[in-house]
Amino acid sequence: MLYLFIDKKSIKLLNLKKTLLGQEETSFFEKDYETQLLDKGRPANIDLLASAIKEVVVGAFSKIKGDNQVVLVLPQETFFFFRTEVPTDIALSALNSFIGDKARSILPVPPEDLTADSFVKDNEGQKVVTFFGIGKETFEDYRQTLSLIDLKISTIIPETLAYFKLFEKTLRSEKKENILYAVVEKDHIFGYLFDNFGLLEETKFSVPLSAENTPEKILKEKAEQLLQEKKKVNRIIISGVGSDKIRQDTFTKSVGVWTNPLKRIVPTFYEVYLKMLVVDPNKPLPILTFDVCFGAFIFNQEDKFSVVKGGFKSSAKKSFSMPSFSFPKKEILLFLASFILSFGLFYLISNMKTIKLPIIAKKIAPTVTPTMAPSPTPTPSFKKEDLKIQVLNGSGTPGKASEMKDILTKKGYQQIITGNADNYDYKVTEIQVKASKSQALDMIKNDLKDYLTTFKESVLPEDKTPDVVIIFGSDFK
Repeated sequence: MLYLFIDKKSIKLLNLKKTLLGQEETSFFEKDYETQLLDKGRPANIDLLASAIKEVVVGAFSKIKGDNQVVLVLPQETFFFFRTEVPTDIALSALNSFIGDKARSILPVPPEDLTADSFVKDNEGQKVVTFFGIGKETFEDYRQTLSLIDLKISTIIPETLAYFKLFEKTLRSEKKENILYAVVEKDHIFGYLFDNFGLLEETKFSVPLSAENTPEKILKEKAEQLLQEKKKVNRIIISGVGSDKIRQDTFTKSVGVWTNPLKRIVPTFYEVYLKMLVVDPNKPLPILTFDVCFGAFIFNQEDKFSVVKGGFKSSAKKSFSMPSFSFPKKEILLFLASFILSFGLFYLISNMKTIKLPIIAKKIAPTVTPTMAPSPTPTPSFKKEDLKIQVLNGSGTPGKASEMKDILTKKGYQQIITGNADNYDYKVTEIQVKASKSQALDMIKNDLKDYLTTFKESVLPEDKTPDVVIIFGSDFK
């Protein structure tokens, strides 16, 4: 999977390739350009942008060859955005209509002209919906750009959601905060304002750095400005290459707002994702440089949001089109079979002239055949909680791996890790089980019978770390 971030004059790429042990072999590359690549979030020139992306991809693939599926991370200005409170008692069936009505009243374009998605977060009894949409023409520009170099868009994520994901686990539900995410680059500093529900302000602040304009001074002025607007900043998350040498204590004192360096947050709260990455020890992944790509990777593992695959289901009236019919194949086959059988019996009976009853000459004692008692199902030599299960996303739908993990957890399995399959073209779910744990096959199939009807089965080599590998396809709804 390629995690591709495109900004006005720079491109960053994080390439992750699945290994046999379920980890992600990692390569990365970045490049700055003199020419402007984007204009208000859209490709300034499709051919130019395609050439620049190809240069970055070639740089990242100097050692590792990746696939052509792209998680595209784009600047916030690319998106139409709004957030609003949701009535706490609203029915799930009415939620989409509520969001659609809000979109029509807030956004400058009809939601039907967007490819979009939204999500609702609940915190301390308060519900807030966040909406992101990208114009269909803009989306088509990016699709054409990537297709020129044989790449395909898997999903699109706003950069702000990637940044939010990097500190979301530090939030506490009982404590409402305003958090300023600040990225210190070599020559400028920029950032966004968030709260517990996500992005609070879509406007990006960006200020050039100089001898007089230090990061401390800029952020102090920004915090004071927000305080005057009654948006007190409770914390600053500081990232970027320029933040690596900033001491937390002196920075906090000079700014007047508590500061959390991202370089300390990631190893503490996101260690599980760091362990998934297999990185060259001589060239470790610079998290502060590729924070937006790493955040997109975490987001893609945990969330179902996707402006590409989620889509906006409008409640507005649409132009008339002929309805499509779905015939129940099973019922039709049963009807035909019953009809043929009944007709055959009727024809047979109507053509029989006489029916001769058998003459019983003598009573014959029936021969009693001893009935073999059914062999009891052997008790497994292991417990559910001891099985090591790896769940791999072979459908390409974000968040499905976590959904299956939740299902298995409720069934009693405990040792479960998730990840992406080697491709997203799996149509039928595949279960691979070690021969020594063969009884787990029927056990898992029975526990998933309400979600899947057919499985492809294969034997997992005994030298593999997991006991069971489940690669679910598009049949897992």
